[in-house]
This record gives sequence, structure tokens and C-alpha cells, in this order.
Amino acid sequence: MKKSDDEFAQQTKELFDESVGGLDAATLSTLNQARQRALATQQRAGVLRWAPAAGVAAATLVAVMVILPGPTDVEVMPTTVTDMEILLGEDSIEMLEDLEFYSWIDMADEGDGVT
Repeated sequence: MKKSDDEFAQQTKELFDESVGGLDAATLSTLNQARQRALATQQRAGVLRWAPAAGVAAATLVAVMVILPGPTDVEVMPTTVTDMEILLGEDSIEMLEDLEFYSWIDMADEGDGVT
């Protein structure tokens, strides 16, 4: 909020507080009871306002689920082999025995001058 808006809000609050400060206890009690009734009415109306829309949405969802058939053909995607599966496979011992060779090939590919 801008400074002028803050000043206006502060002045309005001060005027309201002054006007309420002069009211007697019976009037304040009546105002408070009216406020409580208004809040209770508003809460009941807020809950009931969305009930028809929620009912229509639920009925539509059930109708769609009943009318549309479910998936009949389920395709299973092939799984990819990860590095860990290769290392834990049957050929892993042979691969570990040749680890120095694979390291040498890797260094040659990087161009470290090993030929």
C-alpha cells in the first residue's frame, strides 16, 4: 500500500475506534450478537454452495469410468540394461580381470599419447 493509503486507513481506524468507544454496553452486545449470527450464516452458506458442484463432478467421474472401457492391451516396455546389471552379471569376473586393458583403451581414446 502507498503511504497515503496507510494514512487513510489509520485515520479511518481512529475515527471508528472513537465512535465505538462512546457506545454503551447494551448496544455493543447487540452488535456483537448480530455479527455472530452473520458469521454463522455465512459459514453455512459457504459449505452448501459447493455441494451441488461436487455432486455433479462425482457423478460425471463415475459415469465416465463406467462407460469407457479400461485398457485391454498393456504394452510392456523393454527394460534397459544398466551398468550395475552388467557388472553384477555372469561375465563380471572376466571383465574385472581385464580391467587394466579397459583402462588402457580408455586412456588411448582420450588422446593421452598412449599408443
